[in-house]
Amino acid sequence: MADATQCLTVLAGDIGGTKTLLALYALCGPRLELLRSERYPSAEWLDLAPMVQAFLGSDSPPAAACFAVAGPVQGGEAHLTNLPWQLSEAELSRDTGIERVNLVNDFAVLVYGLPHLEPHQQAPVVAGQAVAAEPLLVLGAGTGLGVAIGLPARDGAELTALASEAAHGEFAPRSAQEWALKQWLLASLDLERLSIERVVSGTGLGHVTRWLLDSQDPGGAHPLQTLAATQPDELPAATTAAAAEGDPLAKAALEVWLGAYGSVCGDLALTSLSRGGIWLAGGTAAKLLEPLRGNTFREAFLAKGRLGRVLANMPITAVLDPAIGQFSAACRARMLLG
Repeated sequence: MADATQCLTVLAGDIGGTKTLLALYALCGPRLELLRSERYPSAEWLDLAPMVQAFLGSDSPPAAACFAVAGPVQGGEAHLTNLPWQLSEAELSRDTGIERVNLVNDFAVLVYGLPHLEPHQQAPVVAGQAVAAEPLLVLGAGTGLGVAIGLPARDGAELTALASEAAHGEFAPRSAQEWALKQWLLASLDLERLSIERVVSGTGLGHVTRWLLDSQDPGGAHPLQTLAATQPDELPAATTAAAAEGDPLAKAALEVWLGAYGSVCGDLALTSLSRGGIWLAGGTAAKLLEPLRGNTFREAFLAKGRLGRVLANMPITAVLDPAIGQFSAACRARMLLG
């Protein structure tokens, strides 16, 4: 382990409504080395600065800090979606003694970590060739769907993360089957419109399963029926497990979901012309790695008419590291040092 007293240190924070992760990294040369980390219940603290002060203790302030926050960031300030914290880069710097502080949306921050992933933190999904100094795209299908774009500088040496709310665009059915799914979800969820993430997310996989259970198993004999009625949050994982065991309905649900995910991925790749590469993060990327490598996802990704050729050489990579948010915040903090 590196001797932090002989190296610069940077602080990384991943701040959510339930928990906050703080981690101190040593920067000795080009590599970041994790020194220590702590998990804090967010609601037990009135603000972030006292938490940081408690974490650092008697240590000298690190050279820079990046805090990934669950909410929008504008003008160096952020109000967290599920916490009564109003954060300011300037105030955090003043209160903690850290000279350089950056607040970044907790999904957009992933852009800063992607170029620095080690082989064990990633796995190929679709082969291709990334083009240097071109935009990259990251999607994260978890509870919802995160979307962000990485915009390179002209020399390609540095990225700027652009947050996006593309997941809340309208879900566009591609077939009679997807049209039926959309109409069923509008009625089931009592919605006026159906956003993309209602289908393309871990939660969305559960919705697709509920739709098939309702339309194909009206008698309620399928083993997933009870789970759908009593523990819907467990349905996505149960669907994935049942599909792996060969259950026809679960396999059909997963195929519908993979097709929708691939199509949305292709649409967004065209929007940003992501020749720098496409990254799949979120909780489903590692869990569904082999299904994502199948034909359904890739064919839907490329099915863009004459524009399919634009997508053909874009590599798609899955992020396997569950601590990618913390790692990416550390990478961003390192960037602040110039």
